[in-house]
Order: sequence, then C-alpha cells, then structure tokens
Amino acid sequence: MALAPIILGTAGHIDHGKSSLIKALTGIDPDRLKEEKLRGITIELGFAYLTLPTGQLLGIVDVPGHERFVRHMVAGATGMDLVALVIAADEGVMPQTREHLEICQLLQVKKGLVVLTKVDLVEEDWLELVEEEIREVIQGTFLEGAPIVRFSAVTGEGKEEFLATLAELAAQVPPKPAAGIFRLPIDRVFTIRGFGTVVTGTAISGSLKVGDAVTIYPPEFKARVRTLQVHGKSVEEVLAGSRSAINLQGVEKEDLERGMVVATPGSLIPTRRLDAYLEVLDSAPRPLKHRHLVRFHTGTSETVAAALLLHTDELVPGETGFVQFLLREPVALKPGDRYVIRNLSPAITWGGGQVLHVQPPRHKRFQEKVRRDLETLMTGEAASQARLYLEEAGLAGRSRVELATLLPWEADTLQTVLSDLEARGEILKFDRENERYVLTGVARDLEERISQYLGSYHQKNPLKPGLSKEELRTQLPRGVEARLFNFLLARLAQQGRIVAERDQVRLASHKVRLAADQEKLLQGLEALYQQGGLRPPTLKEVEVALKVPLPRIQELLPVLVNEGRLIKVKEELYFHAEAMTRLKAELVDYLKQNGEITVIEFKKLTDTSRKFTIPLLEYFDANRVTVRVGEARRLREA
Repeated sequence: MALAPIILGTAGHIDHGKSSLIKALTGIDPDRLKEEKLRGITIELGFAYLTLPTGQLLGIVDVPGHERFVRHMVAGATGMDLVALVIAADEGVMPQTREHLEICQLLQVKKGLVVLTKVDLVEEDWLELVEEEIREVIQGTFLEGAPIVRFSAVTGEGKEEFLATLAELAAQVPPKPAAGIFRLPIDRVFTIRGFGTVVTGTAISGSLKVGDAVTIYPPEFKARVRTLQVHGKSVEEVLAGSRSAINLQGVEKEDLERGMVVATPGSLIPTRRLDAYLEVLDSAPRPLKHRHLVRFHTGTSETVAAALLLHTDELVPGETGFVQFLLREPVALKPGDRYVIRNLSPAITWGGGQVLHVQPPRHKRFQEKVRRDLETLMTGEAASQARLYLEEAGLAGRSRVELATLLPWEADTLQTVLSDLEARGEILKFDRENERYVLTGVARDLEERISQYLGSYHQKNPLKPGLSKEELRTQLPRGVEARLFNFLLARLAQQGRIVAERDQVRLASHKVRLAADQEKLLQGLEALYQQGGLRPPTLKEVEVALKVPLPRIQELLPVLVNEGRLIKVKEELYFHAEAMTRLKAELVDYLKQNGEITVIEFKKLTDTSRKFTIPLLEYFDANRVTVRVGEARRLREA
C-alpha cells in the first residue's frame, strides 16, 4: 500500500541556506524567479520533492527568510506536516529564526527538526555553542527535544542523517483524511499554452479527480478539473497532503489569485466577519487594543482586518482572548483553521490562533453568553455545537447543508449528531425534503404563540369559525419559515389542539355559540334564502324583511356559510345550499345529454335573470364542474 504524501516546509532567517539545502537533497532549485537568482534570496514560495528511503513521497515548500516576505512564509506553512528550521552555523539564531518558529507554533505545525547548515565554515567548539543556543530557543515549543542535524551543502555532510531523520519523523505523521470536502488554498496561478488556467497549492483535505466540478472561493467561480498533476506527473486523483497542480476549465487566469481556495461546490461560506480565539505572542511589542487594524493571514490569503476584542479593551503580550475580526476582503474558511495576525507597519508578527465561527452575528462586548458560546465552539462536545448553531438560527432553522458549512466535521459525523439530537427530542426536522432542523424548544414556543393567538381571536370573534392560515402567519414573528409554520400546524392538529380545515384554522375547543336572539335571527335569515331559491334576496331586501341592521346580518351570514347551509357565489350574493345542489344536478344532467350549454340556455334552465346566471356559471367554472369553451360551457372531465 502506497504511503500517503506529506509536506515538509523550511523556515529560518534569510541566507541561512534553506534553498541550498533543498537543492542538495533533490537536485531541484526552488528559486524559480529571475530576481531570486540575481539577488540570491527567496522572494516567492519555491517547491521541490523527493522520495524518502521508505518510499514515501515528500513535497517540499521553501519559504522566504527575509522579514519583508514573512507573508509568503505564512502562506507556505499552510498544509505543512513537518518543518525544517534552518539555522546557519556561522550566524546562529537570528530574528527571522524566532519569528518563523513562532508562526509555525501559531499554525500548530506538530513535528519537525532543526538543520544546522554551513557547518563547514565553523569549528566544533562554535557548533556546540550554537546548538546550546538552539536548544534554549526551542524549549517550550513543538520542536523541544527535536533532532538537530548538522549539514553542509558544500561537503554533503549530514545528507544521509537528514534523510533518515526525515523518514523517521514522516512515519509519525498521521494521514490527512481523504473523505470529506476537498480544499486547496491557491499559492500560484498561471497558464499553459494548449491547456489554459492552472493553479497550484497543497491539498489540505479530501480528494479530487479529473472531471470533478469545483468552486473557487470566495468569488464562487464555477469550474471543472481538466487535468491534474502531482510533482510534474499527470494523475487521475490527488489526495490531501499532495502538492498539486490543477488545470481548470471554465475560469480565466485573470479571474484568480493567490489566497483563493479550490473546493468542493457548496462546502464553504465567503465571509468578512469571523469569531476566533487569539493568542498574543510573548514577543509582541505592545498590547493589542480593541479595533486595532492588523494584517490577517490564513491559508494563502492576506487581508486587513479590524480586531474587535470581545471581553477586554486590550490583550497584553502573552495573553489570550476571544475576538471578532472584520475583514476588508472576504475569505473562505472552516472552523478550526489557523491564522496569524501581523502589525501593519512595521510588519511584525503579533499573534494568531483558531477560527471558531465563519458566519457569526454582531456581538455586544462584555457579554458572558458570548464567551460561553465561543468556549463551546472551541472545546464543547459536538452536540452542544450543533445546538448552538440552531439556537442562533431561531425560527428560520438551518439545513444539514448549512450546518455542514459552519461545522468542521465530516458528513457522517454531522449526520450522527443530528440523528441523535432528533432521537432525544432536542431538535425537529421540519422540512424532510431539504433536511431543515429547528430546536424543539423554539418550535414549542411558537406553538404556544399560535394557540394563544387563536384563543384571543376566538374571544374577540365568537361567531367566526376560525381565521385563515395566512392571516395567522402574519401575526407570528418575522422569519418564521413557511414550511416550519405548516409543519407546526400539522403537529398541533395531530395533538388534537387545533383543527385545520381547508384554509381555515381554529382551536379544537372552539365552537360558534349563538345567543337565543341570534339563533332566532339565523333561522329567519336561512328561511329567506331557502324561499328565494335561485332568485335570492339582496342584503337590502333581507334587512327590510327581518327589520334588523345590516351589520347584524353580515355577522351571521358567515355562520350559515361555514355550516354549509348557504353558499357564497360572489360578494353579497348568497344561495341556499339546497337550491345549489338541485341546480348542479340539473346542469350536469343537461350537459351529459346536450354536450354544452350557452348563457341563454342556462338562463332558460334556471328561469332567472342575467344578474344571477353569469355569477352562477362562473361559480361552477371555479368549482371545476364546468369549463368554458368559447361562449359555451361543457362538463369538465374528471
């Protein structure tokens, strides 16, 4: 079985021999720019590779040592499995040595070694002094106790020991997960004649195959993979940990730049607001104050950000705290990603930490709940984190896809967490088609509001059987999802708490109760329409006949309609249900015998005036008894 590829990065002060070390080991000159060769320093990231004695493929990222190019060093550290801290024997530990070590520490590079270069230039006594200094510097860091290998690019001393040490360290690196979303932060963009746009970078998660669709974030450009290469060789698939070149179809070179991320479609959220945990370095020159502008480095991207300190006015060197960053340009990250912040000018490294929330709300400062929530996102159990995001969403709820972009887990883990929460009754899946969830407590609160509003409505409108669903929904808080509303109505109906009939809703306990005088008036009202048949009285005629004010009549008409004793054909035009039942039977029988009926023929059939025939025909059309064809009506087929 082939060993998973891993990435070795170099770190160290300018002109300490990082590029010479790589060239001596691999035969590849990582200084590829003309300016780099002329000046003898690395300005951009350089890349090389070698196969270890164990057969494991090792990608190598050579980073600049000059302090002006530390931003490239941060980009190069993305995806590193191992680091070689390179220190020249004739100079020892220098400023960028310490800064590179701090950056690797902030980015949580786990393993590495120290390479003492140019050993051919100094005596043994001096080497021992330099090694002692190195051990003091790396004490308390991830390199404490790491091997220190002496090396000379001139004589070749230490080459075999270096390779053997690398092989030993590489064997301890756990493989990156091939499952889950693919992510590759872009560090170079160029074109190749006949192929088009090519991007390179280190794949930090997932896998990618030729022909796959991808999205380039944050602009969310859509593209497809035409070809793939790993260290100059064409492959059908790249895995996490590989230095990869991706030939993209559907985007132009001018559209892309370093800092963008090639990823699985729908997997990331472009954002200009982040919540994070921040560690200010002991070596920081002064306290970091609230709203201070910093350079924000993550992956291969760099932007300016305002650091909003959430629970203090300043963080002194060596302190930690929670911060919300407001970014000048959007980035595309996952919770758990690491970042580094540097001062704008002079450009010194201030600190760094871990991204916690990639789409947070605005926070009020000094809020204890905000602190608890961020602590949950940093160290809390999976179920607590999922609940927090659903609590944040409130009545809108969140889909499984939305939660996947906000949480750092694999799809199987997320599904397990959601299934467990649903089984325990803590969340509800209110939209099965789109897999949307809401907290059960939020749903119950909304159910209570629905019940309370219906009770209040019935109290104010005792003669109305209920109210429309749409009217009820307008009385609820804004942001209630339509599917959540319908889901809760169905739940309340299943529990026997409400009755939903057609478009109307009422409490199950609600009954229209009439006083004795209202009941008597209702009977008289129905009798008038029963006597009228297909020539019903107008409301004015009803008012005169019953000698009661029109508002009392208008109050009782809906009662008769809802009880099915009257049928409302149009505004202010009602027919008794018995007359309408007879007419429908006669109309259907006529159409079965004659095929169609005109307005004039219908007028003869009903023996009524045009004032009634047209509304009646339109009523039967609307209720799918008839269909209009030209100037006639035909029986609508079932």
